[in-house]
Amino acid sequence: MMKRVSITGPESTGKSTLSRLLAGHYDTVWVPEYARTYLDEHGPGYALPDLELMARGQLAAEEATTGRSRRVLFCDTDLLVIKIWAEHAFGRCPAWVLHQLREPRYDLTLLLGVDLPWEPDPLREHPEPAQRRHFYELYRRELTERSWPFVEISGPPEQRLQQAIKAVDALLASR
Repeated sequence: MMKRVSITGPESTGKSTLSRLLAGHYDTVWVPEYARTYLDEHGPGYALPDLELMARGQLAAEEATTGRSRRVLFCDTDLLVIKIWAEHAFGRCPAWVLHQLREPRYDLTLLLGVDLPWEPDPLREHPEPAQRRHFYELYRRELTERSWPFVEISGPPEQRLQQAIKAVDALLASR
């Protein structure tokens, strides 16, 4: 049975890099963050309805990729990112997203720490360390309150990869 692993956390924490590396390690595929594709196509400005479209696109991309995965599917981001971002930017989250978050979708979430240096990117908005830490705590609180299985990942890139492999190996062994 295929397992789904979400890689989540604040901006510039290495989610895409870790997703790609894990997919390579496990000889499987990964699902890129759909919001980047959406913003590349529509421009960097967005409104609350755009966040729901991004969420729908993310789940559609996951479903489209599932058939090509082997044992495990790595998802670069999840709907918690949309929820936290919507609440931060607009004070509320689209009802459809909240509905989708009622049931866990992933067998494991890897929550990436903010201890990597900030890398500028036109789509990133919050480089200040205090803001990055604030968002990290929001993710951790959401995962804890929902009782979703998650592992915190931190340290330099190679250490992060080894921590993630250990967590995924444990997940795969728990069949």
